[in-house]
Amino acid sequence: MPRYRYEAVDNTGEVLHDEIEAPTPEAAVERLRDQGLLPLSVNEAQSGFLRGGFGQPLFSKRRALSRKSVTLLTQQLANLLHAGMPLDRALTILISVSENEQAQNLLERVQEKVRGGASLADALEAQSAFSRFYLNMIRAGEAGGALEVVLKRLTEFLERSQALRETVTSALIYPIILLSVSALSVIILLTFVVPQFQQLFADAGKALPLATQIVIAVGDGFRHYWWVGAILLVLIVAALRQQLSQPVSRARWDRWFLRLPLFGDFIAKVETARLSRTLGTLLGNGVSLLNALTIVRETLTNQVLATALGEVAEHVKTGRGLAEPLLEAGNFPKLAVQMIRVGEETGQLQEMLLQVADTYDGEVQTAVKRMLTLLEPALILGLGVIIAGIIMSILVAILSLNELAF
Repeated sequence: MPRYRYEAVDNTGEVLHDEIEAPTPEAAVERLRDQGLLPLSVNEAQSGFLRGGFGQPLFSKRRALSRKSVTLLTQQLANLLHAGMPLDRALTILISVSENEQAQNLLERVQEKVRGGASLADALEAQSAFSRFYLNMIRAGEAGGALEVVLKRLTEFLERSQALRETVTSALIYPIILLSVSALSVIILLTFVVPQFQQLFADAGKALPLATQIVIAVGDGFRHYWWVGAILLVLIVAALRQQLSQPVSRARWDRWFLRLPLFGDFIAKVETARLSRTLGTLLGNGVSLLNALTIVRETLTNQVLATALGEVAEHVKTGRGLAEPLLEAGNFPKLAVQMIRVGEETGQLQEMLLQVADTYDGEVQTAVKRMLTLLEPALILGLGVIIAGIIMSILVAILSLNELAF
């Protein structure tokens, strides 16, 4: 979805500069007005090198809170409300105990709006630091008089999501280290070891084997033209970010990712776990199925699956239910769809969605272990082959010199 950089004035007269996601500039203006802001200017955010992955800015005047900070604040607020404290008093305590200056300033702005008569959901929405899922959960909890319960469920959801993210991240650390060490080893061989023999070969005056010539040429390239490689790498990264910031190109890349062996299945399982847990949590807090599907669609990172879920929502509007359109979309795991069908037939859709999420959380961990089981020996074998090739090319040249001497 396009991002728009805006300048707006809030009800205290403070001028805000930030970004917002919306399908059109008009929709961005309406969303700002719904947040109680007076838009002064709304322009499409430019994509470029000084932007993070998927079009996010690297530098911003108001950065979003980290996931860990949001989880901690949610948990602390739930505990204070459970202890019987009123919301205003709970916010005061959170402000006084917070060691994060950014979180402290945010809580102060939230408290100011709450004291001015705004609901907690509206006060949080005005900060542009929370997802629509989070805000709608808070709004549903306030409407049902169960804010404390909703905050506890939100904490559980955020903790599970963080645990899944950390599982994947931790699993990728070793392969990344192994790949980095492998690349460094090859570069050292080509730039420092191979040149030691180059003068010896030049003095011999004999034509070198083709393999040795290739290795020496690659080594020379690393030593004398490394800056060309660095520039090319920067340009490739910038081009990829540019591509991923455009909806059409992003959808094309996401479709290609889903078709990859092992990796595509892994993406589908991660997205299914996220979809099921988010949807089940929203339904359990009184959010309607259509509204929940709209919110869930924005939480999916794969645009192909997000688009398919949007088409599913259109079918749900006609009363077809959830399972059948999901099956027709053809992008979601069949086991998950069948479990959802059972949940619809038994009237336990919310419980079945959470069970699907638990199932696919386990499937993701299994998939990570399977990918690592294949990736680690493949990296080791690849490194061995490359180093052996370099050494063999040098040995062949040395042996040919020995033959010349005799």
